[in-house]
Amino acid sequence: MIDTVKPLRSDAQRTAAAILQAAERVLRHDPTASLGQIAAAAGVTRTTVHRRFASRQVLIAALQASAIEHFYDAFEAASPETAPPPAALHRLTVNVMRTKSNWGYALGILSEDDPAVITKRRTVLARLEVLFQRAQHDGLIAPDVNLDWAQRMYRAMVDEAVKDLEPAVSPQGVADARANEAELDRLATLILRTLLSGIG
Repeated sequence: MIDTVKPLRSDAQRTAAAILQAAERVLRHDPTASLGQIAAAAGVTRTTVHRRFASRQVLIAALQASAIEHFYDAFEAASPETAPPPAALHRLTVNVMRTKSNWGYALGILSEDDPAVITKRRTVLARLEVLFQRAQHDGLIAPDVNLDWAQRMYRAMVDEAVKDLEPAVSPQGVADARANEAELDRLATLILRTLLSGIG
């Protein structure tokens, strides 16, 4: 169950965020990693991790909650209901690939039965449907194309692209954001060109 986390002071928020980011990096490469290993990767003591997350289970729940919020924010930032469909599709594709790459471990262990996950997923899929409807209305997608099928193809292409995409931050915490963003842009362009040339 993904629980709501109590609001924290800004410094505590930064520490918690650093721990969660480190947990994602470490657990992606070793799902059995200890809290001590996560603390070391975050640059904090094990006591600091325990002060914020009482147990491994609590940490994993917080990691899942953070991942699903980042995924939801990826849709929000793309403005799928208001931005021109070509721009919204490209921005959304980049945002979703970035999120899936950077939070792949946590997103991969989300419980399908968790009400919070179900609600967020339904919201995201509904917003994607609106975006595809707008794209079809504007002529980017042919009028006889089944939009449910088109969305499934789109999601499958994004998932396949992410499999070979390196996270923006390595297990050692070294960022290569510029190269990562260039690759995200290239892949998003390729996905949309492939998709829209087939259903446009």
